[in-house]
Amino acid sequence: MFKNIFILKSDKTSIHLVRAIFASNLAFAVDFGLLALLTEVFSIHYLFSNIISFITGTTLCYILNTLWVFSERRFKRRHFEYLIFIILGVIGVGLNELLIWFFTENIHIHYLISKIIAGSAVFFFNFFTRKYVLFHKKMKPS
Repeated sequence: MFKNIFILKSDKTSIHLVRAIFASNLAFAVDFGLLALLTEVFSIHYLFSNIISFITGTTLCYILNTLWVFSERRFKRRHFEYLIFIILGVIGVGLNELLIWFFTENIHIHYLISKIIAGSAVFFFNFFTRKYVLFHKKMKPS
């Protein structure tokens, strides 16, 4: 079972989801740590720090998605695939920024707690858009 979930290639959405959770948690840890470091140590505004940390986490997530999470690829050209991944990531970062801002400025939750809430919500958006836009078999013409 461990081998099926973590090692062997798979086309099952349930295995993709488990792997994506692990990959996203690792990417989120990098994202979260960098956000805290840039904001607390280097005194960069949290919304700007969030953009830098989110892009870093998204790049790590792309690498893990292509090497481990998904076995199918829709596009052969990696540069194009990465561009689409980044475009989806930009939409994700926009959602992330909006949610962090909303929870921090309107509900007065600490920005790091807001980041956890936003990250959890944006995970599902990212997983399903990436799976069905990038890492899904091409539909064969009928």
